[in-house]
Amino acid sequence: MKSVRVISTALSLFLLLGTAAPAYARQGGKQDKSEKQDKGDKQGKSQKQAKGKSKAQAESRQGKQQEQEPAPQARPEQTQQRALQQDQQQQRVQSQQKPQKQQKQNQRQVRVQQQQDRPPGWDKGKKVGWGDGTVPPGQQTRVSQKRQQALIRAQQQRVLVYRRRLDEQQRLAQQYAARLQQQRYMASYRYQQEYLARLRQQRIDLQQARDYNNDPFFYTAPIYRYNRAGSYYQTNEYGANLLRQAVNNGYAQGFQAGQAAQQDRWTSGYRNSYAYQDANYGYDGYYIDQREYNYYFRQGFSRGYDDGYNSRNQFGQSSGGTSGIMGAILSQILNLQSLR
Repeated sequence: MKSVRVISTALSLFLLLGTAAPAYARQGGKQDKSEKQDKGDKQGKSQKQAKGKSKAQAESRQGKQQEQEPAPQARPEQTQQRALQQDQQQQRVQSQQKPQKQQKQNQRQVRVQQQQDRPPGWDKGKKVGWGDGTVPPGQQTRVSQKRQQALIRAQQQRVLVYRRRLDEQQRLAQQYAARLQQQRYMASYRYQQEYLARLRQQRIDLQQARDYNNDPFFYTAPIYRYNRAGSYYQTNEYGANLLRQAVNNGYAQGFQAGQAAQQDRWTSGYRNSYAYQDANYGYDGYYIDQREYNYYFRQGFSRGYDDGYNSRNQFGQSSGGTSGIMGAILSQILNLQSLR
């Protein structure tokens, strides 16, 4: 019986061992397989990492080698061409800078000269230049030296002619005054005496020396043109001021002559007045021709005589005992046109 039990027990153990062995074998196989896969993955990663490091090291060595290699040198022809281009560019820059420097230097010289040429009191608020000009002579365009000398010679000849003319006019003025006195036109006689006194003073003033070379009228370029008797003429600010003065002098003298004629009940008109015929009151022989001054003086005289004789102010106005033509009438008479 014991032998049978032993045999059955041994048989049971054998069966148990037989069933457990395949399970253990399968489990062990799986573990071996996973271990192999893990080992393969690790080996693949390590191989990839090794390859990546080797590649990076190779690229680094190649970059260092390229840095260490010297740059290719330019050929002598290219070097000369580049140097030539740089020289040409530098010359262009210098040529552009030189006119700018010269221009700035010229501007500084002009400003200094303008300050020297300004009339006394200009920078203190008195904005009146020589000859009552409104612009300092240093800021006005100058004519050529040749033109300046030609104007001076013409002026000197003009003064000589005007002196002889004044001598003759004084003689005629005295004869005219004597006739007024005989006819007892006393108001007109008194006016004629005042007119004659002014002609005498003008004759004395002509004897004074003038510095033509430093007179701005003779070196200042024209800035106006005007039409007289169908012809055009040009003048600068100083000549234009004398034209304005001629019209205003004419109006003032005409106004006084008209008042005197009205007081004397004299109806002969302004054309028979000696002042109108002479038309030299206030003219000093400078800047413009005598005929021009006479023309514009008579333009003002006829209008002033009309206002004075009729006791009105149609063409001008009176203030403080002096009379002057209206600005609009003055501009209409002169019709100065700017050349700039």
